[in-house]
Amino acid sequence: MTEATQDVIINGQPRTVPDPTTVAGLLEHLGVETTHVAVEQNRKLVSKKDYASSPVCAGDELEIVTFVGGG
Repeated sequence: MTEATQDVIINGQPRTVPDPTTVAGLLEHLGVETTHVAVEQNRKLVSKKDYASSPVCAGDELEIVTFVGGG
């Protein structure tokens, strides 16, 4: 049995991701730590507290930005 997938745009690039999924599930699928990351979904900032309850739908445009500290 094959896993259901959907097509989205992540940081300007077309990607195929699991369907259904949430922002939290997408970040886990991509191997992105949630501690220092910001996610914009369809040009709207998603609050960290809402990652697990925000569904990702086919055609969504997501921007994922990770913050890197340094000196």
